[in-house]
Amino acid sequence: MTDLPHYQLFIDGAFCEGSAGQVMATQNPATGQDWATFACASAADVDRAVASAARALDDPAWRDMTQTARGKLLYRLADLIEQNAQDLGAIETTDSGKLLAETSSQTAYVGDYYRYYAGLADKIEGAVLPIDKPDMHVFTRREPIGVVVAIVPWNAQMFLTATKLGPALAAGCAVVLKASEVAPAPMLEFARLIEAAGFPPGVVSVITGDAENCAIPLTRHRDVDRIAFTGGPDTARHVVRNSAENFAVTSLELGGKSPIVVFEDADLDGAANGLIAGNFGASGQSCVAGSRGLVHRPVLEDLIARITDKAKGIVVGDPLEQATHVGPLCTHAQVARIEDTLGKATAQGATIHMGGAPLDRAGNYMAPTLVECAGPETETLHVEMFGPVMSLIPFDTEEEAIALANDTPFGLGSGVFTQNLARAHRVSARLKAGICWVNTYRAISPIAPFGGYNQSGYGREAGLDAIHDYTRTKTTWINTSDSPMANPFVMR
Repeated sequence: MTDLPHYQLFIDGAFCEGSAGQVMATQNPATGQDWATFACASAADVDRAVASAARALDDPAWRDMTQTARGKLLYRLADLIEQNAQDLGAIETTDSGKLLAETSSQTAYVGDYYRYYAGLADKIEGAVLPIDKPDMHVFTRREPIGVVVAIVPWNAQMFLTATKLGPALAAGCAVVLKASEVAPAPMLEFARLIEAAGFPPGVVSVITGDAENCAIPLTRHRDVDRIAFTGGPDTARHVVRNSAENFAVTSLELGGKSPIVVFEDADLDGAANGLIAGNFGASGQSCVAGSRGLVHRPVLEDLIARITDKAKGIVVGDPLEQATHVGPLCTHAQVARIEDTLGKATAQGATIHMGGAPLDRAGNYMAPTLVECAGPETETLHVEMFGPVMSLIPFDTEEEAIALANDTPFGLGSGVFTQNLARAHRVSARLKAGICWVNTYRAISPIAPFGGYNQSGYGREAGLDAIHDYTRTKTTWINTSDSPMANPFVMR
């Protein structure tokens, strides 16, 4: 293990080992073998990271930096990310099993998220209020909310970091970024770019570790003002409970079980591609995976034939190879969970048209799988698979399609395939989801808000308004009269 690459924590502008000396290994999902080690934070390290963030907020180097200068630092960070996108992508692929073709291109693209918020940094404005008291000058200003904890999962690390770190830094906050203890290497490597960009010490710290020693002390820390969390609903419940200790403003971007509705008038080749993108893209390891395909009954058989035909060309293999379409799953536990869920679905009468089992090779490989469900109770329609499993179920009417689509506690993504513009507007408006893609799927932009309903969380990331979520509004009253205050016992 000593010959493996080793990643340290980044606290208060310096790389360091965890104070408790805890070290964990991380596996390459394509081989199942340990490939690197990383330091784990203790509660004392959490204290140190939060304290450094609080100091940074009071340090003139960050506190008095102009908003325009903050934006320039973010532009510099964006350039560094683009320049290092291939290397960061290779580390992420080795650590998580995601395709290099996606990790490298997505890393390069998230530079645009930092540029978007860099451009907004000096456009955070207050207002002069037309107050109803002629002797008062009243104005508002937006101030940084304070110490931000940003918690990201392993499956889209650079993207989900950018949606939090970009607006937080543009607003003038200081951030403790907590990487998942599953595949944390890209985030610990990313810390080098934070340092190179020239952010003052303590403005961004990057740590990782287990729940007891790191995540719990971090989310309940008394000096934390805001928590931006992406992960699963069960963990989110703990985060919300922990935030009761500090009353931190909290946003949650959680899991999903997104519907893709295909009407009989849809371009079926386009719909098949949308379903493949929504289920087999990123090996199905996406919170917006469109894993509930709702298909107008007259075209179900045709659509299944098109999907299975297209699937013949899917290359499952080494995620570092550019020709690969589907790589390994990040953990073996995901493979076991999928096997268990598929077993329950077939016992309920579901038909597996392709795949349905792990591949007989080293690593955590699951064959791309297509399930035709026997009814709306089929297990695969309700469990977030986080793997390359597509479930299809027929519907007969538009009302039935909407009811099936909304029959879930989640509400993150959704899709509609139809050539009827009126239907596209009508159905997308009624789907209970924070995002709806029409005749496409799995598209992102720094300009477009991202977030869900119900158990998919609350709050929005990306877009113009997200920057305001990292500020507090202060109202200032100035008495412009030379007269002394009137009766002090009567509110003005």
